[in-house]
Amino acid sequence: MTSHESKYPSRLSYVLKLRGDLAPHALAGRLENVVTGQRFEFASARELIDAIAHEMDANAGAPPAA
Repeated sequence: MTSHESKYPSRLSYVLKLRGDLAPHALAGRLENVVTGQRFEFASARELIDAIAHEMDANAGAPPAA
């Protein structure tokens, strides 16, 4: 990362939507990329972390946004 590049690039901005009908201590919902609109459904904390890791891998070589 160069000194002029943001630590929080827009291409890695997300909306996290949690289901409202879950039992306590359950985690499920949707992760949505604000820039691309790509959505990842998840039914557990592990699946949420996997979706985030997938996005980080996919954006690892992406150029910084202008």
